[in-house]
Amino acid sequence: QVQLVESGGGLVQVGDSLRLSCAFSGGTSGGTFEGYAMGWFRRAPGQEREFLAAISWRNGDGTYVADSVKGRFTISRDNAKNTVYLQMISLKEEDTAVYYCAAKPYMGLAVQGYDYWGQGTQVTVSS
Repeated sequence: QVQLVESGGGLVQVGDSLRLSCAFSGGTSGGTFEGYAMGWFRRAPGQEREFLAAISWRNGDGTYVADSVKGRFTISRDNAKNTVYLQMISLKEEDTAVYYCAAKPYMGLAVQGYDYWGQGTQVTVSS
């Protein structure tokens, strides 16, 4: 069974940078990391879940970043480490949320319809 574990969240100040990591484990039946498209989402208090960024399966040569965070957030993957990253710069108070990674097998890019989700990591941006 696929498991996703996010890390790297924390309390930062406005303008800081942060890199989130999401470690993938396919278990005995979930397959390999390369076989999954990956995405990042967030949910702020009282708001719906928001799509942030996606990266294609295999070598991740396709990426897509939501307009709301374009220019500040970057998604990447390291297949050797079974990890997907979300690099965030110039953080704002409104970036405060729980950040989740998600996985979907055999996809180029996906902005929805993910099959597996991590537990999330809290990011708090303070002024």
